[in-house]
Amino acid sequence: MNRRTVLEATLLGTALAATAPAGAQTPAPQPTGRAPFATARDGTRLFVQDWGSGRPVLFLSAWTFNSIAWGSHIAALNAKGFRCIAPDRRGHGRSDMPATGYDLNTLTDDVASVIEQRDLRDVILVAYSMGAIEAVDYLARHGSERIAKLVLVAPTTPFLVKTEDNPDAVPAATIDAQNAAIAQDFPKWMAANEAPFFMPDTPEITRAWVREMMLNVPVPVALACRKTISFADLRAACAGIDRPTLIVQGDKDASAPLALSGAKTAKLIKGSRLIVYEGAPHALPLTHSERLVSDLLAFMAG
Repeated sequence: MNRRTVLEATLLGTALAATAPAGAQTPAPQPTGRAPFATARDGTRLFVQDWGSGRPVLFLSAWTFNSIAWGSHIAALNAKGFRCIAPDRRGHGRSDMPATGYDLNTLTDDVASVIEQRDLRDVILVAYSMGAIEAVDYLARHGSERIAKLVLVAPTTPFLVKTEDNPDAVPAATIDAQNAAIAQDFPKWMAANEAPFFMPDTPEITRAWVREMMLNVPVPVALACRKTISFADLRAACAGIDRPTLIVQGDKDASAPLALSGAKTAKLIKGSRLIVYEGAPHALPLTHSERLVSDLLAFMAG
């Protein structure tokens, strides 16, 4: 199988890993008085982890992932004096599971609801994989007043589907075929696409933990979110970002290959910095967790 075939076959099978079960480390206690839910504009309850105190860091998760994936990062940043907030996307984790609302506008409005109801300001917004499209769209549609800095980790921006003005991307037919395979047998599709998302030495317990998290998302929700990822054209939104931006991605990312995502995004966001992790897959927050935390802290302090 040639490189192009591999990329097309695996692109948009985003995020078969994000953090290890070590993510279950106990972070700083959640202060009393912080409600465990935010309410979306349509009444959907969104579960929100909110730990520690200090400058807020808001984490947005990957496709079929929820807030527990950020556990080790939350623990590390709590220890450095940051308040960490991580919502579960609707249809994921402990959030409500409505039949609708998986379009980009609604998902982005959900992020806005969390930010506004928590009255978060001077926020460092850290978005992984699918979370990147929500973060970029938030800045475009809701403004940057509350956001101080942006971090995109293995992003799926700026635009992944092939069109006349976006020729070096993934054909819609390839995306449709992947979605059909997921609809027919999601566990089988996961097994067929697992290897490129992990490092060879990723332990089986971590792989099993990730599989369980993904399979807890109903297939209709997973497919609706994939559609949103695939067809979100955020090229103009990226070009309009006016906040310091760090982009971190591995050069072995098979889910959202660097040349199609992070590199293009970095060119569009004026003044952004791209850090490439040699040999890192899409599961970078898991496989290179310590380095990622170090880079986050350096960027926050800069």
